[in-house]
Amino acid sequence: MGYQPFRVTVKDHHRVSPHFIRVTFAGEQLADFGPAGNAYDLRIKLLFPNASGELPDIPAGANWYEAWCSLPESERGPLRTFSVRELTRSAQETTLTVDFVNHLGDEDLGPAATWALHASAGDELIIIGPDLNDDSGSGIEFAPTSSRQVRLFGDETAAPAIARILEDLPDDAYGEATIEVPISADILNIAAPEGVLVRWVPRNGSEHGSRLKQALSDLLGPANEATPAPVATEQSPLVWETPRFSANGEPIIAKQEHQHRPYYWIAGESGMVICLRRQLIRGHGIDRSNVSFMGYWKHGVAMGG
Repeated sequence: MGYQPFRVTVKDHHRVSPHFIRVTFAGEQLADFGPAGNAYDLRIKLLFPNASGELPDIPAGANWYEAWCSLPESERGPLRTFSVRELTRSAQETTLTVDFVNHLGDEDLGPAATWALHASAGDELIIIGPDLNDDSGSGIEFAPTSSRQVRLFGDETAAPAIARILEDLPDDAYGEATIEVPISADILNIAAPEGVLVRWVPRNGSEHGSRLKQALSDLLGPANEATPAPVATEQSPLVWETPRFSANGEPIIAKQEHQHRPYYWIAGESGMVICLRRQLIRGHGIDRSNVSFMGYWKHGVAMGG
């Protein structure tokens, strides 16, 4: 069964750092929330109240999107994509936690960040996600297969997904996770396997993505000098390329199983991801079948859906 709506309420809400707001949701319907296995970098959608402060009336089941689209625009409410930070099940209740990233500052807020900034216990919204029986892997791009070595790179918008991946990894996993955040005060606690080194690289005023590019260069050494300097233009689409899918229509190459070959997972601002992609594949000859690249957002572009 595809993604479906779960009506939830805010149980807890607090700012964990200058640019991260953590919201925990609860509700009876979450008892049926999936997936069947680990969440890893599972993408979900949050449906926020409309301008009148009301949630749209959409049916349960997989036809929610058609129902939402059929509503007048003023009644729909904003729909945005997020990652699961925490999914906790107990005999009493199931809770789901989302970290909202206010990476543009409190003066330049979209509808999701505005809602998160002013949310309080008891506020309602709708989470769109898989049910408990869903073992399809839909919405999950992290796919190292047999590899135990992982190399994760992301900006602050990818930090919640990286945290969830690290906490879902098997104990024998090893590698590195490098997370770029706006300032040093945004460094958060993440539980990772003993063999995975977690590096936080605050920008502290430097260009977005510059610390990640440097970290990748430090890890792999100088790129091939013949590689042209990567340029991301305003017309470039959001990059989304994994061993199983390419938004640009590139041929999908079967992954060669090798448990000692590192698997790369890179996500965040699309222009930055494009630069890191070229640095890896063209500059260092990394096999595309061992890399997942996801553009979560783009400078200067309002993201929806």
